[in-house]
Amino acid sequence: MDILRLLPQIIDFYSFSNLWFWIALAVMWSRASHFVLGVPWDLVARARRSQDPQVIRDVCTLAAIHARRIGHITRTGGTLLTGAVFCALSLLVVLGFHYGLHLAQALALLLVPAMLIAALARRACLRIEQQPGPEETFALIARHRFFVQLIGMIAIFVTSMWGMYQNLSASFLGN
Repeated sequence: MDILRLLPQIIDFYSFSNLWFWIALAVMWSRASHFVLGVPWDLVARARRSQDPQVIRDVCTLAAIHARRIGHITRTGGTLLTGAVFCALSLLVVLGFHYGLHLAQALALLLVPAMLIAALARRACLRIEQQPGPEETFALIARHRFFVQLIGMIAIFVTSMWGMYQNLSASFLGN
């Protein structure tokens, strides 16, 4: 049998069996845990390790810039933006899990945890806007990174389990 004719029969090109979806999932969570509140994690680690005053100022400055930027966005359009995001997420969840649209399921499994991270980032930015000292800023960034990674691990686990279920049920059960 010709492999090119057999391949589309074996691999359904739903979102969960598409390699690009899994690459996007890995890149999204990798970037989310590396750029914590707009500050690269390696810069935070270098500042903690070396105690170089310039690097410490850089970390605090980057965190403050990002906090002010997020604060400005939420103060000027936060209500409208929150409503639009929840409307879009609700649409994705209903289309995906009630009507069975695989692309909407995949997007919902990417975006719902990302919006939880955005809410946690807003909370952390409110604390950074109060201009804590460098050690408090480092602790806040580290704590935020921990929760980002925790949510990321749970999201990746749920997404992979749901994706495997969808792939197996679509391929072997003929749904």
